[in-house]
Amino acid sequence: MLAIQDLKLVYPNGYEALKSVSLTVQRGEIVGVVGRSGAGKSTLLRCINGLERATAGCILLDDEDICCMNGDELRRAQSQIGFIWQEFNLVERLSVITNVLCGRLATNSGAASLLFYFDRPHREIAVRSLERVNMLHRATQRADKLSGGEKQRVAIARAVAQQPKIILADEPVASLDPELAMQVMADLARVARDEGVPTLINLHAIELAKMFCDRIVGIAQGVVVFDGPVDALDGDALDRIYRFDREHAPAEPPPLPERELVGAGRGLSLS
Repeated sequence: MLAIQDLKLVYPNGYEALKSVSLTVQRGEIVGVVGRSGAGKSTLLRCINGLERATAGCILLDDEDICCMNGDELRRAQSQIGFIWQEFNLVERLSVITNVLCGRLATNSGAASLLFYFDRPHREIAVRSLERVNMLHRATQRADKLSGGEKQRVAIARAVAQQPKIILADEPVASLDPELAMQVMADLARVARDEGVPTLINLHAIELAKMFCDRIVGIAQGVVVFDGPVDALDGDALDRIYRFDREHAPAEPPPLPERELVGAGRGLSLS
């Protein structure tokens, strides 16, 4: 289980990327994180994965606080977090199966990893992971020969091959067309539920979040402004997430009464 408590991140220039974020993700639960660009969604995932150091708060993954980890302890925790990137982050010149085996590097022996040698148990895990996303038939192909949707499926297989405690996905379908996005999201949600892995997905497409997630968390200006089931994401919730600054916009002046318009027009010249 993932539990985040009052997480804050302030950069050296004083910018508050995360002001107060608290949420939990249960085993087998898929949570969609939505919000404007710059709201703090990607920063949140990078903090969970230890790529950014939070200023305050705690991130508990199975009761271990990632915010307090350093060195080998942090690297061990990162090896148990499957991260799916928008840009796929595959090694283009390597085969599909070798890219998936990269998810096993942290559990492979040092010398074997340097030589990219993986014994039978590791390879069986990689094969099963590719089967889960219907990509086993591409196992021996180079990654640069794949389509965008196929690359993202391989990235999902690599994350699953880690046998992670949690899966994080940062805009995993943003670079795909709508039909491919639907297929990849379906694969990701199915695998996450089958594995029982808590999953946190950043999404811009609200309809995809409603379709594939169990719960939605809305972030605005570094603060959680909505956390609830999909069917509770109504117009008011969307206003808090996306249109929060409208209430501060100056109101348009009311129209002048007709007689004032007539009076105002007497001094106008049409020449």
